[in-house]
Amino acid sequence: MTLGNKGDILYNGGFIKQVKKHHFILIFFFLIVSAFINAQTAQAIEDLLDLQAVSNQQAAWLVLEASNVSGTGIRSQTEAFRYAIEQNWLPASATANDRIRLDRLSFMIMQAFSIKGGLFYTLIGNPHYAYRELVHRNIITGRIAPGMAVSGDELLFIVNRVLSFQEANIL
Repeated sequence: MTLGNKGDILYNGGFIKQVKKHHFILIFFFLIVSAFINAQTAQAIEDLLDLQAVSNQQAAWLVLEASNVSGTGIRSQTEAFRYAIEQNWLPASATANDRIRLDRLSFMIMQAFSIKGGLFYTLIGNPHYAYRELVHRNIITGRIAPGMAVSGDELLFIVNRVLSFQEANIL
């Protein structure tokens, strides 16, 4: 086999050019796909901001995305809701489109972000004490009741506070 003929792999660096071309196409493809996925996530968050009451599945999706639990392959709100039910973060009687209550959201956040609680949360481990723990840690602020529905603004505010506190190593 002689090098330099048109049929050879190394013809005038053609192999190298061909490999570079394939790498360029792959990189371009991944950039387009990631931009599309980020745009979908941004749109979903923007849609959440407009909601007066967030559903169980919407809350589960955002909490799982923010806590990186979604590395388990969860791609949709339906899958996130199912995962939250399987982990007992939401009661088995919860339905996907029901409005999430603040105490249930608190419990899901405590579980998904692996936040250690106080004495009563540690002993009893229910949504009421998860809510009280997040109020005590100043993640949930203001005069609000544990059984109230959560708006999109409130959901994003609470999740943002959790992320900020984690980054500052306060949790």
